[in-house]
Order: sequence, then C-alpha cells, then structure tokens
Amino acid sequence: MTLTLTLTPEIEQYLTQRAEEQGLSTEAYTLQLLIEHIILKQKQTKSVNLLQSWMDEEDAEEQQETGQYLIQALDEDRLSDRQLFPIELKGVSW
Repeated sequence: MTLTLTLTPEIEQYLTQRAEEQGLSTEAYTLQLLIEHIILKQKQTKSVNLLQSWMDEEDAEEQQETGQYLIQALDEDRLSDRQLFPIELKGVSW
C-alpha cells in the first residue's frame, strides 16, 4: 500500500534528522516508527483486555485475597521500615 502524507516542515525535519542518525532513509525510519507504535498499541490492548478479563471473573473473595497478599508482600519486601500501605490509612488513601 502506498500512503501519501503531508507533513509540517518541523515533522519532516525531525524525521529526516532521526533517520540520518540511524543510517536509514526517511521513509524507512518513518515506517519503523509506525510499526513500533502499532506493536506497542497491540501489547497495551492485550494487557488491558487481560486485566479486564480478570476483573470480569467476578470472584470477589479471590480478588480480595490476592490484593491482601500483594499489599503484604509489597510492605514486607522493602529496604525501609515504612509501610507503603499502613493499616490505619486503609479506606482513606488505598
């Protein structure tokens, strides 16, 4: 597929400079950027879908247990004695 874009002079200059730095043509560099962006978006979408599927499982008890375990693990595995999730702030800040 051939795609024709009208770029601002600033964008064109940016792409040309970055392409030269990497030893690529402007077209090859622009295509590389587009591919990287698409792959990143695909990964983000997969992650969001996975998280949403976990939330949709509707096992509230298991989610509570997992949440409590994560909070405990994060608080225990610290170089500092200060807790990330102090019990007195439960329901206030977390």
